[in-house]
Parts: sequence; structure tokens; C-alpha cells
Amino acid sequence: MSQKPSYKVLIIDDDQSICLILQQILGSAGYQTSSANSAEDGLKAVSEAQPDLVLLDMRLPDAWGLDVIPKIKEIDPEIPVIAITGHASIEDAVKAVKAGVYDYLQKPLHADNVLLSVAQAAERKKLLAENKYLQQTLNERYGFENIVAKSRPMMAVFGTIRKIAETKTTVLILGESGTGKELAARAVHFNSKRKEAKFVPINCGGIPETLLESELFGYAKGAFTGANGSKEGLFKIADKGTIFLDEIGTMPMTIQVKLLRALQEGVFYPLGSTVPTEVDVRVIAAANQDLEEAVKKGLFREDLFYRLNVIQIKLPPLRDRRDDVMLLAHHFLKKYCAEQEKTIEGFAPEAADYLLRHDWPGNVRELENAVEHGVALCTGKLIGLEDFPRRRTNTRTEEVTLMIDKPLRQARDEYEKRYIMGLLKLTGGNVTKAAEMAGIARQNLQLKLKEYGISSKSYAPKNRE
Repeated sequence: MSQKPSYKVLIIDDDQSICLILQQILGSAGYQTSSANSAEDGLKAVSEAQPDLVLLDMRLPDAWGLDVIPKIKEIDPEIPVIAITGHASIEDAVKAVKAGVYDYLQKPLHADNVLLSVAQAAERKKLLAENKYLQQTLNERYGFENIVAKSRPMMAVFGTIRKIAETKTTVLILGESGTGKELAARAVHFNSKRKEAKFVPINCGGIPETLLESELFGYAKGAFTGANGSKEGLFKIADKGTIFLDEIGTMPMTIQVKLLRALQEGVFYPLGSTVPTEVDVRVIAAANQDLEEAVKKGLFREDLFYRLNVIQIKLPPLRDRRDDVMLLAHHFLKKYCAEQEKTIEGFAPEAADYLLRHDWPGNVRELENAVEHGVALCTGKLIGLEDFPRRRTNTRTEEVTLMIDKPLRQARDEYEKRYIMGLLKLTGGNVTKAAEMAGIARQNLQLKLKEYGISSKSYAPKNRE
């Protein structure tokens, strides 16, 4: 991973040949390097040169590396320190990790290992800097006054968040896709005593099972092929703060066991490690499916469900909070007018009528997409119905013809068929996305397709192979 020359690496080692080799390796990769041959000179260089990363030999002529690390951290608490030693032992490694080192490299050094460790530390430093900036802005952004809602269902949600924000208890947020589950989780975090610490989100459904455990709990050096260094997991990164586990229902059973222990004891073992890691983390989980039904089917651990479901927050779909529709629409109008440098005053009557009538199966996310599309196409002062995506211009009045001359069951089936066809048009034939928008399991939607003789492939874009 090549870095810009502005990324500065300080090497503290009394062996000048090691310093020269490391400078050649890192310099060829684009790093700006400097060196010091004693603890005293190294600490002076940390203070004056303000490097982005330090490679520290654990045996210096004037100090033991474990004593130098805290002094480096006093100068810059966020600087990554990679320890280098020719006399590695598990005990020394544990002490170094506890002292705050990012990684632990053993001599003789290999160029690939050095570059990988430095690149990972550089990326982590970058992420920490970005997180620090976000913390300064998000603390204000996620106050209740900045969440766009006035409907009674959402006021009830705010009331619950206010009551439980200051507690340490776990929270389970349920709601359809697009209802704002992460926004609610951030509101809990940024209205709690943990707001100065990190809010760490992870989508459990977006990470392969083989990687999810190491992402959550980290791994030790040598835990698997290619693990040339240790890595902190998200639970450790979220220490003193909040971790948000989205799509918790997709988590494999094997990892559910480890998560349950971390929740109960505040302790976990990184992959390949025998050393326990203690953390103080508040867990907020979210799901868009019925977890109780998943428990009954043996797809989700019952004990984990009850451990997560201490406080439950149900986010209402947009169709059940129509008082918020125009409020949100004008909020997004203002946002995208600013982004696209346009001046649009509002919505034409027929456009506003459509916004209020549409059922919004994709909820707030779908509404935002529609308004952004409208702003992009609008050439006048008001967004018209024709400015919305074509696939969304049908209102409930247009979609549902009153079929009073037909039996109720037949009328209902015809509406359901039209509804499913509309979803497939909207998603380009993507059954998974259509099921998410409908708020049902993919398997159930497939059964409906078979029942009505609908082919999802016929809705795929023409250029799709």
C-alpha cells in the first residue's frame, strides 16, 4: 500500500544498519522516513518532528522499549507504535500490547511484513483522524432537534430513546428497510454519556461469515495464513463507546455464541489468541425481520435474543407516519437543492398529492431517492409529478382500481399481483431487494411469484446478461 510522501515514519533503533534497511524499504513505498538511535533522541524526534507512526526497537541502549511507549503516547496519544524485537516471547508481546503498541514485528525483518504492518497502521491512523472529525460534527447532528419528524409514532420513539440513552443496557431496534434504524442507534449513542467515545457500526449481513468473527473480535498474529500481525476488532475499537450490529438476524450461529459471551461477561478472545480482551461496550442491534420467528425456526439463539431484547424500539414504516412525509420531503428538497446548486421552491399540488398517497415500501430511503431524482430533473420552481422516477409515479389511487364487481379474494389477489410486479419493476427484477421493500422473507416472495406465474427475469434490464 503506497502512501504519499507526507506520511512520516520515525524509526527508533540503535542499530544503524537496521535503520538504513527500513528507510530503504519504506522510502521505496512512498513514505517519508527519519531515524533516531536512542530513546532520548527518539522522544525528542516524536515531539519535534511529529511523525505519523513510530517503529520502535524494544531494546535500546538507554531504555527498555516498554518504558518508552507510554512516553510516546504522552506526546501523541493517537500515534501508532510498531514494536521491533529480536528476542520475542509471548510474555513480552502481551506486555507490549497492553502498553499500547499497534503491532509486534520480530527480527529478522521481512520487507513484506514491514510494509503490510505499516500500511495497516497508516490506514488505522487515517480512520482515527476521520473519526475524530466526525465526532465533532455528529455530536450535534444527532440531537433530537435534528431528526426530521413530528408524527405521534416517532414522538413515542424519541420518548423511549430519551429514557434509555443514559443507561448501559442493550437495545434492539426493529423496523423495515429504510426506516432509519442506524439513525435511531446514533441518537441513542449521541444522547448518552458515551457520546465522546466511538460509535462503531457494522452490517453483519454485508460481511462473509469467514471474515465476520475477525472483524468483530480481531485476531492474533499467526491466527491464520497471512496473519502477519495482530488486528484489533470492532469491539475493541468501540471500547467505552457503542457498537451497532445491523442485520443481526443474519449472524451465523457460531459467532452468536461468542457474541453472547462478550455481552454477558464483557470479555472475548481474538481469533487465535488465548489472552482475553476486556471491553466496556454498549451493544445496539437492529433487524428488519422477525427475530422471534427466527428463534422458533432455530436460526437465532434464544438466549442471545433475550440478551439483546432488553429494550426494544420499533420504528414505524413511513406509511404509518404520513404526518412526516412532507416534512421529510422539504428537508430532502433543501438538502439536494444545496448540493445541486438549484433554487426550487417546493412541490406542485399533484406531486405533493403523490407523495402523500404513495405507500413508500422503501420508506424514508425511497422518499429521499425520489426527491433527489426530482431535484435533478426539475427545470422550474416547483417539482412536478413528471420529475419523479417513472416507476414511482403511480399513486395508490392509480395503482388500485376499485373492483367492486369482483369478489374480495379475487380483488385482493389482483392487487397483490400488481404490487409484486411494481416492486420487480422498481428493483429491476432483484427478488432479494423486492422482498426487503415488501418486508417479507425472500422465500415467501418466491412462492408468490410461482403462485401468480410472474418471472422476475422479465423485469431485468435489457442489457443484463
